[in-house]
Amino acid sequence: MNILDILTIGSKILDRVLPDPAQKAAATLEMFRAQQAGEFKEIDNQLQRDLAQIDVNKTEAASPDFFRGGWRPAVGWVCVFGLLYTFMAQPLLAWASGIWSIPAPPALDMGTLLTLLGGMLGLGTLRTAERIQGVVAPGK
Repeated sequence: MNILDILTIGSKILDRVLPDPAQKAAATLEMFRAQQAGEFKEIDNQLQRDLAQIDVNKTEAASPDFFRGGWRPAVGWVCVFGLLYTFMAQPLLAWASGIWSIPAPPALDMGTLLTLLGGMLGLGTLRTAERIQGVVAPGK
Protein backbone atom coordinates (compact mmCIF):
# COMPACT_ATOMS: atom_id res chain seq x y z
CA MET A 1 0.00 0.00 0.00
CA ASN A 2 1.47 3.33 -1.00
CA ILE A 3 0.56 6.98 -0.46
CA LEU A 4 -1.85 7.07 -3.42
CA ASP A 5 -3.79 4.14 -1.99
CA ILE A 6 -4.06 5.98 1.34
CA LEU A 7 -5.31 9.12 -0.43
CA THR A 8 -7.87 7.06 -2.37
CA ILE A 9 -9.11 5.45 0.84
CA GLY A 10 -9.21 8.88 2.53
CA SER A 11 -11.25 10.26 -0.36
CA LYS A 12 -13.75 7.39 -0.12
CA ILE A 13 -14.10 7.96 3.62
CA LEU A 14 -14.68 11.68 3.04
CA ASP A 15 -17.43 10.82 0.52
CA ARG A 16 -19.29 8.90 3.21
CA VAL A 17 -18.60 11.15 6.19
CA LEU A 18 -19.03 14.56 4.54
CA PRO A 19 -21.93 14.57 2.09
CA ASP A 20 -21.76 18.39 1.71
CA PRO A 21 -19.58 19.16 -1.37
CA ALA A 22 -18.07 22.30 0.19
CA GLN A 23 -17.03 20.47 3.36
CA LYS A 24 -15.70 17.58 1.31
CA ALA A 25 -13.64 19.95 -0.87
CA ALA A 26 -12.19 21.69 2.19
CA ALA A 27 -11.34 18.35 3.83
CA THR A 28 -9.79 17.04 0.61
CA LEU A 29 -7.68 20.19 0.28
CA GLU A 30 -6.52 19.79 3.88
CA MET A 31 -5.67 16.15 3.21
CA PHE A 32 -3.54 17.10 0.19
CA ARG A 33 -1.80 19.84 2.22
CA ALA A 34 -0.97 17.29 4.90
CA GLN A 35 0.35 14.92 2.23
CA GLN A 36 2.54 17.66 0.79
CA ALA A 37 3.83 18.51 4.24
CA GLY A 38 5.04 14.93 4.55
CA GLU A 39 2.70 13.87 7.32
CA PHE A 40 1.66 10.78 5.35
CA LYS A 41 5.28 9.74 4.91
CA GLU A 42 5.45 8.52 8.52
CA ILE A 43 2.22 6.58 8.05
CA ASP A 44 3.64 4.92 4.95
CA ASN A 45 6.92 4.13 6.77
CA GLN A 46 4.99 2.56 9.66
CA LEU A 47 2.91 0.52 7.23
CA GLN A 48 6.04 -0.79 5.51
CA ARG A 49 7.55 -1.76 8.90
CA ASP A 50 4.33 -3.54 9.86
CA LEU A 51 4.25 -5.45 6.57
CA ALA A 52 7.88 -6.49 7.06
CA GLN A 53 7.07 -7.69 10.60
CA ILE A 54 4.14 -9.71 9.26
CA ASP A 55 6.51 -11.46 6.84
CA VAL A 56 8.88 -12.27 9.71
CA ASN A 57 5.95 -13.59 11.79
CA LYS A 58 4.83 -15.84 8.91
CA THR A 59 8.35 -17.23 8.56
CA GLU A 60 8.61 -17.89 12.30
CA ALA A 61 5.20 -19.56 12.44
CA ALA A 62 6.06 -21.83 9.49
CA SER A 63 9.32 -22.96 11.08
CA PRO A 64 9.34 -26.58 12.34
CA ASP A 65 11.99 -25.53 14.87
CA PHE A 66 10.35 -25.19 18.30
CA PHE A 67 12.61 -22.36 19.43
CA ARG A 68 11.54 -20.12 16.55
CA GLY A 69 8.00 -21.26 15.83
CA GLY A 70 7.02 -22.48 19.27
CA TRP A 71 7.33 -19.36 21.40
CA ARG A 72 3.75 -18.21 20.71
CA PRO A 73 2.19 -21.48 21.87
CA ALA A 74 4.53 -21.47 24.87
CA VAL A 75 3.34 -17.99 25.88
CA GLY A 76 -0.26 -19.14 25.47
CA TRP A 77 0.33 -22.11 27.77
CA VAL A 78 1.99 -19.86 30.36
CA CYS A 79 -1.21 -17.78 30.34
CA VAL A 80 -3.37 -20.89 30.70
CA PHE A 81 -1.34 -22.23 33.63
CA GLY A 82 -1.22 -18.79 35.25
CA LEU A 83 -5.01 -18.43 35.06
CA LEU A 84 -5.52 -22.01 36.24
CA TYR A 85 -3.30 -21.36 39.26
CA THR A 86 -4.82 -17.95 40.04
CA PHE A 87 -8.48 -18.90 39.79
CA MET A 88 -8.48 -22.55 40.83
CA ALA A 89 -5.32 -23.86 42.46
CA GLN A 90 -4.32 -20.87 44.62
CA PRO A 91 -7.77 -20.42 46.25
CA LEU A 92 -8.01 -24.16 46.97
CA LEU A 93 -4.47 -24.25 48.35
CA ALA A 94 -5.18 -21.16 50.49
CA TRP A 95 -8.31 -22.87 51.84
CA ALA A 96 -6.35 -26.05 52.56
CA SER A 97 -3.54 -24.08 54.21
CA GLY A 98 -6.10 -22.68 56.67
CA ILE A 99 -7.23 -26.18 57.56
CA TRP A 100 -3.74 -27.64 58.04
CA SER A 101 -2.11 -24.46 59.41
CA ILE A 102 0.57 -24.22 56.73
CA PRO A 103 1.67 -21.07 54.90
CA ALA A 104 -0.69 -19.93 52.15
CA PRO A 105 0.62 -20.03 48.58
CA PRO A 106 1.52 -16.70 46.96
CA ALA A 107 -0.82 -14.96 44.55
CA LEU A 108 0.34 -14.07 41.04
CA ASP A 109 0.54 -10.51 39.73
CA MET A 110 -2.68 -10.42 37.71
CA GLY A 111 -1.83 -7.11 36.01
CA THR A 112 1.14 -8.66 34.24
CA LEU A 113 -0.70 -11.88 33.46
CA LEU A 114 -3.74 -10.07 32.03
CA THR A 115 -1.52 -7.80 29.92
CA LEU A 116 0.17 -10.86 28.45
CA LEU A 117 -3.16 -12.62 27.94
CA GLY A 118 -4.70 -9.54 26.32
CA GLY A 119 -1.85 -9.39 23.86
CA MET A 120 -2.24 -13.05 23.02
CA LEU A 121 -5.99 -12.74 22.58
CA GLY A 122 -5.48 -9.72 20.37
CA LEU A 123 -3.12 -11.72 18.17
CA GLY A 124 -5.65 -14.54 18.14
CA THR A 125 -8.31 -12.16 16.90
CA LEU A 126 -6.08 -11.01 14.04
CA ARG A 127 -5.43 -14.63 13.13
CA THR A 128 -9.19 -15.28 13.07
CA ALA A 129 -9.65 -12.26 10.81
CA GLU A 130 -6.96 -13.62 8.49
CA ARG A 131 -8.72 -16.99 8.38
CA ILE A 132 -12.03 -15.35 7.53
CA GLN A 133 -10.32 -13.42 4.71
CA GLY A 134 -8.70 -16.62 3.48
CA VAL A 135 -5.12 -15.50 4.15
CA VAL A 136 -4.41 -18.36 6.59
CA ALA A 137 -5.71 -21.87 6.06
CA PRO A 138 -7.78 -23.29 8.98
CA GLY A 139 -5.79 -25.42 11.38
CA LYS A 140 -2.50 -23.58 10.80
